[in-house]
Amino acid sequence: MGRSSHITLDDIAKQLNVSKVTVSKALRGHPDISKETTLLIKKTVSEMGYTPNYMARNLSSQRSNTIGVVVPKIAHFFFSSLIESIYDTAFHNNYEIILTVSQENSEREVKHIESLLAMRVDGLIVSITQQTRDHAIFEKVKKQGIPLTFVDRVLDIPGTSSITVDDRGGSFMAVEHALRLGYRKIAHLAGYPEINIGLRRYRGFEDAMKMHDLPINPDWVIYGGFDEEAGYRGFMKLFNSGNMPEFIFAVTYPVALGVYAAVEESGLKIPDDIDIMCFGNSDVNRFISPSLSCVNQPTDKLGKAAVELTIDHIKNIDTFEPQQIEIPTELILRQTCSVNSKHAYN
Repeated sequence: MGRSSHITLDDIAKQLNVSKVTVSKALRGHPDISKETTLLIKKTVSEMGYTPNYMARNLSSQRSNTIGVVVPKIAHFFFSSLIESIYDTAFHNNYEIILTVSQENSEREVKHIESLLAMRVDGLIVSITQQTRDHAIFEKVKKQGIPLTFVDRVLDIPGTSSITVDDRGGSFMAVEHALRLGYRKIAHLAGYPEINIGLRRYRGFEDAMKMHDLPINPDWVIYGGFDEEAGYRGFMKLFNSGNMPEFIFAVTYPVALGVYAAVEESGLKIPDDIDIMCFGNSDVNRFISPSLSCVNQPTDKLGKAAVELTIDHIKNIDTFEPQQIEIPTELILRQTCSVNSKHAYN
């Protein structure tokens, strides 16, 4: 019979002396086929090592039941937990996920999307890189009629959907909490304003400062990325300036981790010498000291909404209306930015 990967429905049908249609229906659980016949066919399929040819199925059904996913990173609590939620939701909806990672590189992002389109995925879920400025590849996706949902890092492209958290409101809550504790000299390590999360989280910081009639020191707003290196560089820039703030609001959890490393290297202590809060949570928090207060992003809700919205678009391709869904955030207060902080109420 040759290698098991070459076994076809015809081979199964000949082995059992039934039609190919009968085998196909049995494997799909069709009610036309008796329970006894279905069990026999499934037993034979298992014994012969048959594997369905999904590419052939795609050609006949015009559906692959696959969704392509492009994320900037996976070695990152936010994205790894987001991916788990995407996989879990897709599995329960009988969809497969093809995952690609852009590694914060816009050229790789384009290449991954082109590859996913060539694989005939039914839809795409994308979180853009911090370099993404060109929309051409996304216009190509739209032109081909492939449902496209952005998640977390999004682009404002008509005809596409987006799932985000309340970046602006969450940032406002964090900075407002610090201000109510008595902090006035506040810095923001702000990512990139060209990316929605960078801009909206800065706006939340700005809103809180304005509400308290406090000026924003431009030297204390430092742009430069969403990773640990950005946090390290940002803090060292503040430290070397000789004009230190009391409190730092970090745009992401990795940026905050970079600050922790730089603070330790500088011989200072958190929260005694500098206090901090960040946007985003992580399961590594239990391993760092002091534990980091944060704005929590519900990755389970983000991933679930992204998949369900994409599937809705796939199934209702002619009538679907794109949606922009914003999910609330919450403050998680731990050892930083607490009422016990040295600077609080000074």
